[in-house]
Amino acid sequence: MELCWLDWTFIIWFFAIAIWIGLYYARRASSSISDYFISGRNLPWLIAGVSMVATTFAADTPLVVSGLVINRGIAGNWIWWNMVFSGMLTVFFFAQLWRRTEAVTDVELAQIRYAGKPAAFLRGFRGIYLGIPITGIIFGWVTLAMAKILSVTLNWPKWQAIAVLLILTVAYITISGLWGVVSADAFQFVIAMAGSILLAIIAVDHIGGIAVLNLN
Repeated sequence: MELCWLDWTFIIWFFAIAIWIGLYYARRASSSISDYFISGRNLPWLIAGVSMVATTFAADTPLVVSGLVINRGIAGNWIWWNMVFSGMLTVFFFAQLWRRTEAVTDVELAQIRYAGKPAAFLRGFRGIYLGIPITGIIFGWVTLAMAKILSVTLNWPKWQAIAVLLILTVAYITISGLWGVVSADAFQFVIAMAGSILLAIIAVDHIGGIAVLNLN
């Protein structure tokens, strides 16, 4: 795939803005542990919500959703649409209880909720289980998806794409903490949604309009 000067201009500006966001929030993130990990508990709900949605809009999402629609139709999206119910419970019910405990992580919440050595064991088990196999699997498939995209668009080998992704991601996360991450997520969400809408319009127009689509 050959990229023109306009493509490269957009890519360079995108990464420049993302890095600027990380540097902008560096001082705030370094103020305290609370500011670094949980934004001092002062994160606006709108930015937090957009960041959560943007997180689900990762590199693997277009590939997975496209496959679901091709193989199962629009209804195939219920594989992930059903998570809206647990998400709504989290926002309007569990989040209030969680904030009241002043816990930082969900494994810390487990030890607050329960008591004694069993609670400590549960916290340790969940920390290891979620931190190594589960996070490793998610990290693996998201990174592989982005490496595949970069191998097609930029003709990069997968190892090179993964190395660049790791360096950039670790750099701005380490510098900016949660403030920088959620702000970069919000910026990326706007870009991703605008691009998706524009791509949908162009694709439908290319095939001759919405009437020729077979949605059955």
